[in-house]
Amino acid sequence: MSSLNPAPLPAARRSPWTWVPTAYLAEGIPFALVIWVAGTMFKDMGHSDSEITLATASIGIAWSLKPFWAAFLDMYRTKKFFVLAMEGLMALLLCGIAVALPLPNYFQITIAVLWVMAFASATQDICVDGVYITSLDEKGQARFIGVQGVFWNVGRLFCTAVVVWFAGTLKEDYRLDPAEAWRWAMVLAAATLALLALYHWRFLPTGGVGRKPAHAREVAQTFWAAVVDFFKKESIWGMLLFVFLYRSSEGLLLVEGPLFLQALPEQGGIGLSLKEKGLIDGTVSTAVSLAGGLLGGAFLAKYGLNRRTLIFMALCLNIPHLSFVVLSQMAGPGEQVSLWTVATLVTLEKFGYSFGMVANMLYMMQQISPGKFHMTHYAFANSIMNLTLVPTQMVSGPLADHVGYQIYFIIVMFAAIPSVLAAVIAPFPRRPGESTAE
Repeated sequence: MSSLNPAPLPAARRSPWTWVPTAYLAEGIPFALVIWVAGTMFKDMGHSDSEITLATASIGIAWSLKPFWAAFLDMYRTKKFFVLAMEGLMALLLCGIAVALPLPNYFQITIAVLWVMAFASATQDICVDGVYITSLDEKGQARFIGVQGVFWNVGRLFCTAVVVWFAGTLKEDYRLDPAEAWRWAMVLAAATLALLALYHWRFLPTGGVGRKPAHAREVAQTFWAAVVDFFKKESIWGMLLFVFLYRSSEGLLLVEGPLFLQALPEQGGIGLSLKEKGLIDGTVSTAVSLAGGLLGGAFLAKYGLNRRTLIFMALCLNIPHLSFVVLSQMAGPGEQVSLWTVATLVTLEKFGYSFGMVANMLYMMQQISPGKFHMTHYAFANSIMNLTLVPTQMVSGPLADHVGYQIYFIIVMFAAIPSVLAAVIAPFPRRPGESTAE
């Protein structure tokens, strides 16, 4: 790896401010491109919600499968090597999408490229987190944990606001056709990742190197031991049921909500332009999401995670979905919903989501993951949490196309019932203050 990094600064002398923000910025960009921007692009190019959600929703499973290959990455080269390799690969993949967009079969090609990009992004996530954990002591990890989240969301903001706005500007102001506008938007995203890779070539620490596994069998044996220990935990099935159901309603809204905002009024949608969507679904929503997450963390820090606070936060997560019920009833042929109204209601929903999601993350940290394999078990729980998004997002487009947006968002509200019930019956096998070590 030293041949790739000219005159590297020793990790101990390199300020985390020189690499933590950019590393997590680079993490957030590909995730947002795959999960949110791709759907916006396909919608703008005339695809139905069914086509979009069926094709893109399952791609998210890549991030749920991370535990199955994470340990094997330590067997070859360094964590920095994989970060640079994945960032370079993803820049090339985005250029590939730009080349493919004018082709007749661009949709199939783009979906295939997004699959590869998702696995590259998941690998990047693993190794960036590995660099973070091994390059910072416990005090440094605690100090920069908030920086992680902020700059991951800046990456999301760059994609959902800047990239989408850029495509909208080319289309609306310079009269480019959608395929050409999105080609240049993909080039912008590719150039950004390439520049981040060049920056990380110089400034990203190598990451601490522990004892490398002797062979793949050793890795597999350790992984199997972690799996067995995971399913031996007290009340594990009840805890996993909570984790799986908590986002049941949100999964139906995560992709379909933005598509509804973009759909034409003649189709029952709001009819936002790309520039308007970049402003509301990108800039405003991201800023509000940051505030909601911080306030949710402060709330739980003060009152602690228990059954009462968990139920309260489940309600905070799900009740704001009414915003889309209201918007869908206001939208329709010949109707023009003011941008201010749309921004206000979408902001309420995004705030509730970010506030309520904190409880899910803390539940996994405090109730499910503690023990001998703390980090591995948290990864297992996080993967299972994300699995619920695959079926809910896949069904969201066909269901919305079939019943219409007005009825669909009412169905989303009924889907919130399992989420709240899961919080009501969620087991708490670990008492507050109980040691996380075993």
